[in-house]
Amino acid sequence: MSILSNLGDKSGEIMNGERVSAIITTRNESKNIGNCLESIKAQSYAPELIEIIVVDNQSTDDTKAIAAKYTDKIFDRGPERSAQRNFGFEKASGELFMFLDADMILSATVVERSVEKMRREKLCALYIPEIVLGKGFFPAVRRFERSFYDGTVIDCVRIFTREAFTATGGFDESLTGPEDWDFDKLIRGHGPVGVLSQYDFDRVDAYVSSLPDANFTPRLTGYENFSNDDTPLLFHNEAAFDLWRYLTKKTYYGGSFEAYMAKWPKDDPDLVRQFGAAYRFFGVFLENGRWRRLLSHPRLGFGMYLLRFLVGFMFVLGKLKR
Repeated sequence: MSILSNLGDKSGEIMNGERVSAIITTRNESKNIGNCLESIKAQSYAPELIEIIVVDNQSTDDTKAIAAKYTDKIFDRGPERSAQRNFGFEKASGELFMFLDADMILSATVVERSVEKMRREKLCALYIPEIVLGKGFFPAVRRFERSFYDGTVIDCVRIFTREAFTATGGFDESLTGPEDWDFDKLIRGHGPVGVLSQYDFDRVDAYVSSLPDANFTPRLTGYENFSNDDTPLLFHNEAAFDLWRYLTKKTYYGGSFEAYMAKWPKDDPDLVRQFGAAYRFFGVFLENGRWRRLLSHPRLGFGMYLLRFLVGFMFVLGKLKR
């Protein structure tokens, strides 16, 4: 039996000839980029229909040299992720686009099942459930927290059509951090979106926790075990989690929150959820029966609320300094 829950059969028709452009943004990601690109090469979807584009931001390590083993479409662009993604779109030739960070890994059927679902249900975009990798308390807490966000206003679509991206104008290059939420709002306003798959948190958590390498190098530690599973998921490697670095990054991203909020009405329901304590501390963890998962993991729940409090504290502190 598979270690991950089975979403169902593959009876939906796959549109032959649908070219998918996978755009990966990088900056000094030599430890991760190989795993990311290898997972793309291992997709069950026809490899000749997957275009890999790497947009680097002045890496000083071996990121580009490693990427060159997988693709000849490597470009330099900065200063931030939004500009890199938009530039990658300009260089891409696909009908569908998937934006990834270098520390992300796709299970083997993600592209195939995404194309299938989007065309069958006439969707313009999809959320892909994201599983945080890593051992220890805080990676487990992050994995638990992330399990509540799939398909919510805290999430962002990961794969979408060329037409939808063009219609929205792409990512706002003046934002760093909330550009995902901004883009997600535009996409949802453009057309119907969906969630690629569902999974059993406890089974996935037990599997990730059983991986033998604390640093998680999947090519050496049973990578094929989940990459060939039938439930399409996106894995995000946070094995090297550092609490202070995490909080500092969140504070840096918080510097664009005011600009993001200024773009939308003050009473916009998404903003009320994204920045309101009622939803961020309670609603998103309780809605749609998620409260059962929260109550069944009190230790992880405590750690999650601790992280939420620390992020909020750092945001307020950073705002006062500005």
